[in-house]
Amino acid sequence: MPADFPRARRVGEQIRQELADILWREMKDPRVTGVTITAVEVTPDLEHAKVYFSVLTGEPKQVTQALQKAAGFLRSELSHRMRLRIVPRLNFQFDESLERGNRISHLIDEAIAEDERHHQDD
Repeated sequence: MPADFPRARRVGEQIRQELADILWREMKDPRVTGVTITAVEVTPDLEHAKVYFSVLTGEPKQVTQALQKAAGFLRSELSHRMRLRIVPRLNFQFDESLERGNRISHLIDEAIAEDERHHQDD
């Protein structure tokens, strides 16, 4: 979020906290078990919110579909918990940064192991 819109950042952080609590306490759908809300980006007009999530188990595509299907329920719950005139429309997107970080870490570990093997051969 740009620094020009601090209210949007604050609302996004509150939405992130509330959604995490709702998913943990209220959701009964087994497809959303193990979902972590990593970030929420809210537009400056507070009309739309991109909700980034990661999963411990399950297929990200199926989890995205489950969250999109539950978006109305989640938005309704947010309206009860937050003091906003308009609750943003929720758009869920899988956060690939954790997987990308794990993949890079694995490649670094492999490169270090390869380098150690070459030094042992010398």
